[in-house]
Amino acid sequence: MSKKIRLGILGGGGNSLVGILHRIAAKMHNKYDIVGGVFSRDWDSNIEFANEIKISPSRAYADYEIMIERELKLPEDQRMQAVSILTPNFLHYSMAKRLLENNFSVICEKPLTTTYEEAKELKSLVDKSGLVFAVTYTYTGYPTIRKIREMISQGAIGEVQKVDAQYYQGWINPIIHSSEKRMDTWRLDPKKSGISCCIGDIGTHAFDMLEYLTQLTIDKVLADLNYLYDDNKMDIDGSILIRCTNGVKGIIRASQIATGENNNFAVMIYGKKGGLKWEQENPRVLYYMQEGKEVQIIESDNINNDLLTKDTILPPGHPDEIYDAMANIYNGAAKAINKEAYEHSEFPTIIDGVRGMNFIESVVESHEKGNVWITIDNK
Repeated sequence: MSKKIRLGILGGGGNSLVGILHRIAAKMHNKYDIVGGVFSRDWDSNIEFANEIKISPSRAYADYEIMIERELKLPEDQRMQAVSILTPNFLHYSMAKRLLENNFSVICEKPLTTTYEEAKELKSLVDKSGLVFAVTYTYTGYPTIRKIREMISQGAIGEVQKVDAQYYQGWINPIIHSSEKRMDTWRLDPKKSGISCCIGDIGTHAFDMLEYLTQLTIDKVLADLNYLYDDNKMDIDGSILIRCTNGVKGIIRASQIATGENNNFAVMIYGKKGGLKWEQENPRVLYYMQEGKEVQIIESDNINNDLLTKDTILPPGHPDEIYDAMANIYNGAAKAINKEAYEHSEFPTIIDGVRGMNFIESVVESHEKGNVWITIDNK
């Protein structure tokens, strides 16, 4: 059995919900030891949190540059092998670039960067270094999602002819109607979030999921985005028509002003013989529909909840199974880092991250040019 991977973490300290998710997921398959990181910009909070999760204060660093410098001075069998980036979007590129340049594998939250050009630069570094780079499109890790991918590839619904993904949240609704609150929300700040809020945050999940499940390539997009107020520069809602390279058509609908919604991510794939439907808020269940037959409800096995406690509660709409989903991605990345055999479907890679950024920029371009078709770069 391979030794545990020594993992560092950037961000995710304090009561960060994404931090809780990543730390639990990293432990679930017993493949990682969290050995250090930068958990907060505030030094006292950084040290306090390191103590809380039983990390030596000597491995809690003031910033990522200092972390890299000091880790490289440690013996190779003690230093970090991989680092998870859980910070706001605008920090992803600089952190990932420095880590790759210094021979650390990376596990990064999405979106990969704030621009397509930055994403391509990171891919070039990964290609040259041979290092592992995972992008946490978390929902692709759900066991039920992997079952759906398998069923489609085995012909359970026949040739795919229609795809539909909906991702509705309501958390921005109480914020967007106050100019003061809008200015205090980092996801609505282009300097921190990039050119897109809703599509960059959740629309990209839908895009990645449709390609993951069908193994088709989305080729063109036509978008109509909603900003609601003239002084709001970031989309908070949108509908996107899509076309795949083989002619299959579909739609992606994403909103963060869907009042009352929590995390309503649903995917529907329809083929010549049948259809499959899945809802993230009830992730163990998939609906298998066939012409002239009753809908078949298929449930996945119980989750591995040994590490879950009252302190691991996530926001409404995020069921406990999401820990398994993220853990499966960490497990796939661990196999790659340890140079073990693995399937490419086990974790999203830098390629998925780059395509996600290309999708985001293409969607915004389509909207700004008057809702026209834009071709995604599929090189």
